[in-house]
Amino acid sequence: MIQRRQFLLFSSFLGMASCLKAKELSQFEKDFIQVETIIEAVQEHMFPQKSKIPSAKEMKSTQFLFATVAHKSFDKDIRAFVLEGAKELRDRENGRFVSMTHKEKEEALRAYENTNYGSAWLSRIMTLTMEGMFGDSIYGSNIKEKGWKALQSYGGKPRPTKRYLAS
Repeated sequence: MIQRRQFLLFSSFLGMASCLKAKELSQFEKDFIQVETIIEAVQEHMFPQKSKIPSAKEMKSTQFLFATVAHKSFDKDIRAFVLEGAKELRDRENGRFVSMTHKEKEEALRAYENTNYGSAWLSRIMTLTMEGMFGDSIYGSNIKEKGWKALQSYGGKPRPTKRYLAS
């Protein structure tokens, strides 16, 4: 027979096992956390609230972008480009971009767009954001198919039944 003290020790060890096996953040996740607010602010500037289409925030576009870019099948060079472009924008604006007014953000993004690197980066962020907003809702964005409804359009058939082909 197992004694009470042994049972309690065994139970607390089992409870701690999940903490011990907790996944450590990947380098990409650590880097993304540093620029997440920049990417989110850019997405929200491109697709603001109170527009004819749902906002990037409403559609959880930053979470979609992260999940997409972090997926093991996603191109590593583009993943690095997404991070580096956000870091460059942050540095260009001395870490102030997120707190800027709408007008200041517009001016900063237009100036960044006038560089080859910035233009390509903004285009990539817009593409990834639109993929989420207008893709199938199974991927975590296009909440309640609001993106499709705003365009009076619907996704293709057959619709996906799994989030990704390979997890």
